[in-house]
Amino acid sequence: MNFYTAVYKIVEKIPQGKVMTYGQIATMISSPRAARMVGFAMRAGINKNIPWQRVINSQGMISIVNPRATKQLQASLLRQDGIKVLLTKKNYYIDLKKYLYYPKK
Repeated sequence: MNFYTAVYKIVEKIPQGKVMTYGQIATMISSPRAARMVGFAMRAGINKNIPWQRVINSQGMISIVNPRATKQLQASLLRQDGIKVLLTKKNYYIDLKKYLYYPKK
């Protein structure tokens, strides 16, 4: 199984109302230093039928960089999932203590 496929299999299992971090997903596929690669997989997966919006950075911040999606779009999709998204002057944040998903192994 290639890296992107492994990432997508994990992301597909994130339940509505929960998020995971790029690093958390990288660690789950035995590549703990590959958080950035998880981000690349999410960027490539925007048009696929996966809940890409449920993946955020380790500070709980929406950090998407994609010409096909925006931080505002990701925040909107997360709100539709029932997640409270806070907006500061520049960034959108999610309370990881409340919304972080810990899958069972």
